[in-house]
Amino acid sequence: MSKVEIFEPAMCCSTGVCGPGVDPELLRVSTFLNELEGEGRKISRYNLSSDPMAFVTNKEVNDTIANEGTEALPITVVDGEIRQKGSYPSNANFAEWAGMTREDIVKMVQKAQKPADGGCGCGCGEVKSDCC
Repeated sequence: MSKVEIFEPAMCCSTGVCGPGVDPELLRVSTFLNELEGEGRKISRYNLSSDPMAFVTNKEVNDTIANEGTEALPITVVDGEIRQKGSYPSNANFAEWAGMTREDIVKMVQKAQKPADGGCGCGCGEVKSDCC
């Protein structure tokens, strides 16, 4: 598995649900990374306001910010190499870089879509083929 790190701009939280508006992109990233973590994968996230030393100690990230400014954030680093900057990677890229196969991703998505009650997803709690 590759070492994946995300260097994010200064913000009060990583989910995007703090404050008056919800950032759907941050919500997507946070939700998907939580799913990956549930599968035993780990992607490190560093927030400029709460973990500035991570930005200082990573030469590639530090140089990028010095040359391009904070507009380059978020920066995604995989195994020490900057792979993306200025936006968050797709879920597929996150999963690939976290060492998941296509089959692992399909299983994770199916698991996430399966209703917690074991039913058909309509809220009736029953398992039947003609439900809803």
